[in-house]
Amino acid sequence: MLDHSHDAGFVVPSVAPAAERNMCTDCGLSRTARAGSCGVACQFIQPDYPAAETRIHGRARDITRGDERFFGPYRAMYRAALTPPAPGAQWTGITTRLAQKLLEDGAVDAVLCMGPDAQDRWRPRPVIVTDPARMADVRGMRMGYAPLLAALEPAQAAGHKRIAVIGIPCQVYALRAIEAELGLERLYVIGTPCSDNTTTENFHGFLSRLTDAPDTVSYLEFRADYHVEMRFDDGTVREVPFLKLPLSDLPRDFFPLTCRTCVDYTNALADITVGYMAGTGAQWLIVRNARGAEILDRIKDEVTLSDPGSAGKRAGSVKGFAANTARAAGGLPLRKMPDWARGIVAWLMPKIGPRGLEFARARVEMKAVETILHLRREKPKRMRTMVPDHVWKLAEPYDLTPQDGER
Repeated sequence: MLDHSHDAGFVVPSVAPAAERNMCTDCGLSRTARAGSCGVACQFIQPDYPAAETRIHGRARDITRGDERFFGPYRAMYRAALTPPAPGAQWTGITTRLAQKLLEDGAVDAVLCMGPDAQDRWRPRPVIVTDPARMADVRGMRMGYAPLLAALEPAQAAGHKRIAVIGIPCQVYALRAIEAELGLERLYVIGTPCSDNTTTENFHGFLSRLTDAPDTVSYLEFRADYHVEMRFDDGTVREVPFLKLPLSDLPRDFFPLTCRTCVDYTNALADITVGYMAGTGAQWLIVRNARGAEILDRIKDEVTLSDPGSAGKRAGSVKGFAANTARAAGGLPLRKMPDWARGIVAWLMPKIGPRGLEFARARVEMKAVETILHLRREKPKRMRTMVPDHVWKLAEPYDLTPQDGER
């Protein structure tokens, strides 16, 4: 069933309720006729990245090659910026522009992605975009569980055979697991990195801790310079250092266990990943296969590309994170930095902390550490099936190795 409350170029499909699932981020598969595939398609049950990477990219990641042990298989990595930046873009607008150009060129009939809910701009809703001009309506971040794959059935029912999908890792893993069954003529997958999600309601609570006017926040971004940037409806901008965020004041279940145990921060099964971590103020592109190279080539005259930089050392930051996570996983209070020191450290981190690729490596190692510590405490029986070998390799330098029965 399709909701045509929007015009024909921008369809918000009506989706079924989510099925009850343990350890679920509601990628949308359980809302479809393929709900029975969740057992083999879910990233949080028994992921097989070597097989999936080989199927999608022609080979699995080579942990001895470049940065593949951190970021997954790739052909090229860039620091990138759309020139000029798209008006109102989260960064410079590359993700939206890639999908828009696929529509303009007739390479796809439709783009499946997340748009804002009509009543709440932060709540994600799956949309089917067929008019290139309407891609501007889906730019920017949403926060909340997003049943993107529930849009597959209505898209196919509308006759769309060539599709682009913009998704986060848990959505993309499930999509790739059922890709062969879909009977599509063409599928392009544009991935964005993801580490921590929460409910839209929780996110509103977080905003209310940052500002007295949370309803007027129009933009929020965690930047690689250790600041969160907020923009408001009146045009004002506020930057908050990471160290001054009220993260330790959030409820214990603010981030679900699924997001605390995600093993695919960089969306390794996408054709191209578009993020920010190694972008040092611009965007970061990971071209993973020939299809990803084709997508990027379509906007080659609109984007400035350069090699990503790298600076600082990550080991101290990751060790500190591991110690705090171990305490949190054990239910102990986090050690809080004295208020007098926060301003000093917040000033120092963008200057001496890991930057560029080293920042991205740090975040990926932190996710590996977090996965093992939280899963070991809360779902120990899942360790054998949920933690891939490459995650153990990432955590090894921080004295986290498999215990009996965990591998």
